[in-house]
Amino acid sequence: MPLAPPLPPGTERSDDDLLTLVAEGDRDAFALFYDRTAPRVAGLVQRVLVDPAQSEEVTQEVFLEAWQTAPRFDRARGRATSWLLTMAHRRAVDRVRASQSTRDRDLLVGIREFDADRDDVAETAETRVELDRVTRAMHALTDLQRQALESVYFGGLTQGEAARDAGVAIGTMKTRIRGALVSLRRVLAETETEAA
Repeated sequence: MPLAPPLPPGTERSDDDLLTLVAEGDRDAFALFYDRTAPRVAGLVQRVLVDPAQSEEVTQEVFLEAWQTAPRFDRARGRATSWLLTMAHRRAVDRVRASQSTRDRDLLVGIREFDADRDDVAETAETRVELDRVTRAMHALTDLQRQALESVYFGGLTQGEAARDAGVAIGTMKTRIRGALVSLRRVLAETETEAA
């Protein structure tokens, strides 16, 4: 007995229905689900990873995981697309962390092998000054502008997704982000002028 409800002739299955059929091992349903959702998954992964080769690899991993774990999808807890995009975001962030960990290990090995004289105090002071400038600039934003930037640039959401989460129109979200970036540039330019 199939878990997905039967459809009247001429109607199209929802992504939720397709994923329910995928859970039953339906390859055709998976192909259609893939065709519908792959662009959004690839876009999200690309925004987080930036590297096209890694993005393609992670996107493939996401769909493999979706095929394998489709029986765990529960319609009562959310929509199939949200389930899939959450999985994609988690995998992309995991890849970023793994890449960063590898870079950190390589850097530590390089530091051990290269023992040059350097001024750690000056380097630390410069980093702190930059961090202070950016922190001050972020505090100069309105709460709505700061939340918009954090959602899109640090949260990995599209402007449309950020707008939906904030309960505002896409145009409003774009205006907030544009205003935030203009304010950040102005405040950072002012602090750079003050420092000179």
